[in-house]
Amino acid sequence: MEQNTQTDTIAVLDFGSQYSHLIVRRIRELCVHAELLRPDTSADRLAGFAGVVLSGGPQNLSESTALKADPKLYTLGIPVLGVCYGLQLIAHQLGGKVTAGNKREYGPVRVELSGKSELFKGLNTTALTSQKHHHPASEDGGTPPQLRRGEEGKKREELTWMSHGDQVTKIPKGFSVTGKSDACPIVAIENVEQKIYGIQFHPEVKHTEHGTKVLQNFLTIVGAKKTWNLGKNWIEAQVEDIKTKVGSGRAICALSGGVDSTVAAYLVHRAIGKQLTCIYVDTGMMRLGETEQIKKTFSKLPKLDFRVVDTEKEFLKALRGVTEPEKKRKVIGELFIRLFEKESKKLKGVNFLVQGTLYTDVITSGVSVGGKASVIKSHHNVGGLPKDLKFKLIEPLRDLYKDEVRLIGKELGVPEAIVNRQPFPGPGLAVRIIGEVTKAKLDTLRLADAIFREELITSGEAKGIAQYFAVLPDIRSVGVQGDARTYGHPIILRAVTTMDFMTADWARISTDTLAKVSARITNEVAGINRVAYDITSKPPATVEWE
Repeated sequence: MEQNTQTDTIAVLDFGSQYSHLIVRRIRELCVHAELLRPDTSADRLAGFAGVVLSGGPQNLSESTALKADPKLYTLGIPVLGVCYGLQLIAHQLGGKVTAGNKREYGPVRVELSGKSELFKGLNTTALTSQKHHHPASEDGGTPPQLRRGEEGKKREELTWMSHGDQVTKIPKGFSVTGKSDACPIVAIENVEQKIYGIQFHPEVKHTEHGTKVLQNFLTIVGAKKTWNLGKNWIEAQVEDIKTKVGSGRAICALSGGVDSTVAAYLVHRAIGKQLTCIYVDTGMMRLGETEQIKKTFSKLPKLDFRVVDTEKEFLKALRGVTEPEKKRKVIGELFIRLFEKESKKLKGVNFLVQGTLYTDVITSGVSVGGKASVIKSHHNVGGLPKDLKFKLIEPLRDLYKDEVRLIGKELGVPEAIVNRQPFPGPGLAVRIIGEVTKAKLDTLRLADAIFREELITSGEAKGIAQYFAVLPDIRSVGVQGDARTYGHPIILRAVTTMDFMTADWARISTDTLAKVSARITNEVAGINRVAYDITSKPPATVEWE
């Protein structure tokens, strides 16, 4: 990674959005350096940056505690882009108005964008209809100026990703409306003279069709230099940092067998070699045949000191009577640490614990630069860590996303089968069982999950799906099998397409495959008499059920 000065860098102010860091990541993908900062960063500091992006956030501007940017930011003369809450904040701080919308927009929304705005340059264009488009609010509270059109009477209609309830209903003086949707008459605004832009949709998520192009256009407006790259230089910088941190000490790695922990292990091993020991904890909550496969795979890797610990009884005992998802995750997280502490005593001088924590794990646990991110679910190795943790953590992947980790893994020489392994949560099947976790439920879910996975692979449809699994809910339903009444459990199938797991869409599996999976599960898995398929995107849902 080349050395970056602030004048080459985009500052992203974190107002608590689940996607704040994703904005940073998208900008870096465009080879421009970006840095995530607190929302209250002073204008004096921001003046040294090339441009500023105001992220989304879960707050409401009517609340007295709502986060605000330094108002002097808008007088610096550097380009500013507000995204979602950032748009609303610009309007609010510069004299516009933000109110609760009559209709909320979550998920895919088609919007009409100006054909002349530099922010939307190069997007798809379609001919304007002869019907005039008017908006109910403007600078003076009356009808705002018509959506600006291109020189040839063109408009741009784009499929975007929304996640908002509030909306701008009055734009500040000097601004123009450059976008609208059916439910939101002011989707985009701009003040070209002051280089201030705002959009209600999220360009950083992959489900916004040309979101990357919008960000690229903003960087063109900024005149940003391309100085960033993720690869060998990043690895070398991390290796040197780990060497310095560990020194002559020892570390153990919480190795689950997945891509994240394995890449973390390879990276740390490159830095400290034999000072690292990798420990796989068999919780008894893994998928069918998975522990056996992990043992077989890692025993063949001479680079790693790999050890296996059987702890099924300990986990089942700790989870007895636990039904609340957050408590379940924290119980699992703490037990993991206690077991690693126990194993570390068998080695001498262990001071560090290596974890394959990703940015998605951090942000869903409510940890953010701005300190205002909502807790969606506590990841076991973030929100589930005990307060009296005796280890110092090494988490080299903490600012990366799943696909970035795969790229780093390939660069490090991690076996292809592991690099492309499907994500599996640290708590395992425990968070795919709604309610109390028991041995019987684990066995039931294990078999149903295996059938689903087998049929997707056999049909060839697994290749286009990022993650797929079965869920066992804590409900029962009436059925009929063998001309007799049954009162069994349903199985819920979940499959999603995504690039980074920050947003996701449900996978369009063929009805033939779904029918075959349903027939097999209800015939082969005792106690299951119904199969359902989850067709909810993220947001509003998460990928996992707990």
